[in-house]
Amino acid sequence: MKKPILILLRHGQSVWNKKNIFTGWVDIPLTREGINEAIKAGHLIDKIDFSAVYTSDLIRAQMTACLAMSVHSGGRNLAFQHEGDETQKNMQVNDEKNRSGLIPVYKSWHLNERMYGDLQGLNKASAAEEFGQEQVQTWRRSFDIAPPNGESLELTASRTLPYFEQKIVPHLKSGENILVSAHGNSLRSIVYSIEGMSKEDILAFEIPTGVPLAYVYDNGKFVKADLNELNK
Repeated sequence: MKKPILILLRHGQSVWNKKNIFTGWVDIPLTREGINEAIKAGHLIDKIDFSAVYTSDLIRAQMTACLAMSVHSGGRNLAFQHEGDETQKNMQVNDEKNRSGLIPVYKSWHLNERMYGDLQGLNKASAAEEFGQEQVQTWRRSFDIAPPNGESLELTASRTLPYFEQKIVPHLKSGENILVSAHGNSLRSIVYSIEGMSKEDILAFEIPTGVPLAYVYDNGKFVKADLNELNK
């Protein structure tokens, strides 16, 4: 029996990534390069049979999931779920064949990027001029020091990890493969937990845009895996 697979995918390049602007929770879409990155990522996971997809509430993560899965070889389609929304009851699919051809997508603010507070919308060079390069670097690369009115990585993990454990891990325990399309810091907090990294190591750990990270779930543990071996 194959072990369940977890794919973590940081969204493709966004418009503000390209402009070197602190984005956080500002809902900015992908650039053309980001679109290409998402499609390229999709080809790397196109043979993995996903039972569900999880994204943040932000369009760049949702675009990435849709574009990546648009080239999937399984022929199934994504269907966004609107949990807690009154309109969800009107979205029932009454044909079994069509219902079985869907992959549910669950979106949640718990998987959003780190909220950068007073830095959001500032060019990173401009922020360094306003607050000082050393101070901005401290906010960016400290585990538990947040920018004014924003989140630290520790605070990001405090919302991301409970959601991951309560919503995503149960799928893996049931033997299902899951794709998570999210952000550099929300994914970093998950990697910090599942790989048991130190605070120092996770702060130095970079997740490139549009490059899937692969794990197998083996008897309650996450083991880093070779994507080429999984995508056969």
